[in-house]
Amino acid sequence: MTRILYVEDDPASQRLVRRLLGSEGFDVLLADNGIRAIEVARREKPDLVLMDINIGGLDGYEVTTRLRTIEGLADVPIIAVTAATLEGDRERALVAGCTGYLAKPIDVDCFCDQVRAYLVGMSDNVGSVEQRAEHLTAYSHRLVQRLEDKVRELERANKEIQSVEKMKSDFLVLAGHELRTPLTVVYGYLQILKANPAIPGDAVTETSPMYLLNKVVEGMERLSDVIQDILNVSLIDANRLDLSREPVFIHSTIEAILQNLRNFGPQRHLEFDLGPGLRQVPVLEGDPRRLHQALSNIISNAVKYTPDGGSVYIDAETIDDIVHFWVRDTGVGIPPTELPRIFDRFYVLEDTSRHRSSKTAFKGGGLGLGLAVAKGIVEAHNGKIWAESSGHCEKHLPGSTVHILLPVGNPFARFQS
Repeated sequence: MTRILYVEDDPASQRLVRRLLGSEGFDVLLADNGIRAIEVARREKPDLVLMDINIGGLDGYEVTTRLRTIEGLADVPIIAVTAATLEGDRERALVAGCTGYLAKPIDVDCFCDQVRAYLVGMSDNVGSVEQRAEHLTAYSHRLVQRLEDKVRELERANKEIQSVEKMKSDFLVLAGHELRTPLTVVYGYLQILKANPAIPGDAVTETSPMYLLNKVVEGMERLSDVIQDILNVSLIDANRLDLSREPVFIHSTIEAILQNLRNFGPQRHLEFDLGPGLRQVPVLEGDPRRLHQALSNIISNAVKYTPDGGSVYIDAETIDDIVHFWVRDTGVGIPPTELPRIFDRFYVLEDTSRHRSSKTAFKGGGLGLGLAVAKGIVEAHNGKIWAESSGHCEKHLPGSTVHILLPVGNPFARFQS
């Protein structure tokens, strides 16, 4: 069956042409904008294209020119069907790549015969070589003007987006500070209550006041961590992440992180191995608190996606004036197509409908900010971070590795790749 693609954004015209051509045995495909037309034509390879010129976005001239560059469509008849009937419109359509030109409103009595004629080889022409060259020059100038207009529109839109992004970042920074103030007060009073000997019970019995109080404290700490992550991402986006310049002892930092995971996380049967290279890492210069946070997020992420019985291996090597760290786990791994996205803000690999909040439980969820914060901190130290994995499989557990490069010495000098 002969397939005809009709590019038209008016539903009434779509219905009319589909009914006319359908009654004659043609298979009519529809597209209501230029981008959709290009996608359908590339996929379906129609035998003929009916092109409305005055469509939004990419107009019919531009879509026609683009279709002529697609393999398999260079010789397909493209017929302009349009109400654009001013002087030069027909010639412009032909030099843009159209085979023929039909004015609207279409003549329903002979429309199908006209389509058949174009299918068997009929074509319109512009005129002499000189006339064609003249119209082609005019069409080229029009394309350049359209491109300039689009660039100006994009520049205006980009400025608006930047303004909105700044407003959003400023709001999140202010909101983070405002939320942390009452949280600090509540957390302080909770610590006073915990230290009060008059509070009965112990921290083990689930019905005792002390146990319940500890759970409230854990919830407050989790809420504080979430607010801090949001605040950090906002500061990173706004390029306002303040860094101190102090000695950083990576081996002791990682040991402190692991100790914290063992003490405050759920009981996980995981093996943590520290490679011999960690002790050979020279003292770095940077922000100890921020780097602690970045490494903690990376290691916690490895823990979350490694089932009980697995292991997390952390090691490092020094190459010239660069320290290379890596955190390798025996977890579920990462699909190769997702590797470029795992450091994006709010990106989560698991199904969010099964979300459960935890920093260390197997497949425990979060806001998808941990690795984004780690990336921002590493890059703020003029370092680099990336991940590797052979794939995702919860049965065979291919694991994944996160790599970090940090400069030795002054981290605020430009990092050389």
